[in-house]
Amino acid sequence: MGDLGLPNKKVEKSETQTDETLIEKRNPFTVIDYILIALVGVIGFIYAFNDPLSKNGIVDIFHFLDTNLGGHLLRGQTIMIVFALLVFIYLVISRIVRYEKIVRDRMFGVIMLAFFLIFFFMSFEQGATSLVLVARDYIDRRLEGNGLLVFNIINTLLTIVPLLLISYVLIRLAQVTWKKIATSNLVLFLCFILIWGAAIWMLQREFSAEVSEIKVSWFSILNSFFIIALASTISKIWDSKYNPSAAFKYGFGLLFVALGFLVLGLGAMEASEGVKISMVFLVITYLLHTIGELFISPVGLSYVSKLVPARMLAFMFGMWYIAIAIAQKLAAILGGQVQVIKENYSLSHFFFLFTIIPAAAAVLVMLLNPILKKLMHNVK
Repeated sequence: MGDLGLPNKKVEKSETQTDETLIEKRNPFTVIDYILIALVGVIGFIYAFNDPLSKNGIVDIFHFLDTNLGGHLLRGQTIMIVFALLVFIYLVISRIVRYEKIVRDRMFGVIMLAFFLIFFFMSFEQGATSLVLVARDYIDRRLEGNGLLVFNIINTLLTIVPLLLISYVLIRLAQVTWKKIATSNLVLFLCFILIWGAAIWMLQREFSAEVSEIKVSWFSILNSFFIIALASTISKIWDSKYNPSAAFKYGFGLLFVALGFLVLGLGAMEASEGVKISMVFLVITYLLHTIGELFISPVGLSYVSKLVPARMLAFMFGMWYIAIAIAQKLAAILGGQVQVIKENYSLSHFFFLFTIIPAAAAVLVMLLNPILKKLMHNVK
């Protein structure tokens, strides 16, 4: 077959040289950079301990910075963490501008993607906060008759099929490794026998009940199930001629999250006082949110590795996860307002709020598509 399948060394060498001139050019940290990194790290470390300690009334290290603004208390720790965030943003930008144009543009493209990531996770993470409370208090989880039978069949498939697949993998693995780690395999088998016993006992109990109420925690498995079911299908889009640009992937992901909350908002409108929302609306919401996650989360991380030079990769991944941390904080703050908004307006208003925010962000990021493509310099 000759050289068929072997890399073209001439092409490989020229590509490596191009990468070295564009990406691997050294941009060492200055003394100021090290000072700012240490400052941000110390503030973040103290904040991580001070936040729970101050909320429990034990100690508040930043109490001396508390400020009264128009009758509202602005906590010192909030001032310090915002200050640390601004310092970090300055540090990132000051380093990026010292790179040459193509690398600099690509890294600014990563910052744009990280910015819109905040809007996605701020909305998506309601699934672990406010939607749990909604499932507990406002979703009709009581089933009987045919509805209970259908749920039990679905629940059985979601329980038994994964256990069968994992058991098959473990058996095949044990066939290869039994002579070397027999004790470990034996312990693993005993553990799985217990898991199978618990699963069968749970399913037997559910099938024997005439009336049942679905546990709130059951809805948490939907995201994992939909990811496993849909990931391969959606990934095929990226390999096809219909593969959208980064901006449109983010836009579609944000729109799916917005649609999920729109569905739940419409369901809440139909529910009157004392009448709960059908859980079908919540299941559809989790489905749409998972599709949105598959459009954004995995491809976002891949763009960081594609666009960022190797020497800045760890630093920019840190920035990426800071964006997620900001989104998580905002998700907790806004999610905690579900009861307040329901009492002053309605439950549907809360869901429509999270429809408008990601939808507006989706429109904006898609409008910025030409700019983002220019910054990425042909990286797809």
